[in-house]
Amino acid sequence: MAKEIAALIKLQVKGGAANPSPPVGPALGAKGVNIMEFCKQFNARTQDKAGKVLPVVITVFSDKSFDFVVKTPPAAVQLLEAAKLKSGSSEPNRVKVGSVTWDQVKAIAEDKMPDLNCFTIESAMSIIAGTARSMGLTVKGAKPF
Repeated sequence: MAKEIAALIKLQVKGGAANPSPPVGPALGAKGVNIMEFCKQFNARTQDKAGKVLPVVITVFSDKSFDFVVKTPPAAVQLLEAAKLKSGSSEPNRVKVGSVTWDQVKAIAEDKMPDLNCFTIESAMSIIAGTARSMGLTVKGAKPF
């Protein structure tokens, strides 16, 4: 028989660096989850992506056991890495702070494909390009499709 789901918790944690301090501790403690067990499992699963911000969806069951799914890093974080910037523009419609190429957009789209709600790489690239524009980045070159 399947376990009954008690809660879903969504967090963003740096890979290989989960510890019981906020935001992880309070979010899990409120649901009665063993915080240290989650930290050990998360760090073991994400040690190859150390330092990158990773979204994680934790499913808490009624018997206080849990399961979690680690997603790919957010598109905004990957775009900032590609453009070698610390943050996006405060006024993205007026002030452009950097640029990315379509090749960089394609690489990010291929990485994010499992987490996006699209079927083709072209539509994934359009989603990533839209995120770039909303951050104050320009996408250089002609659209390849």
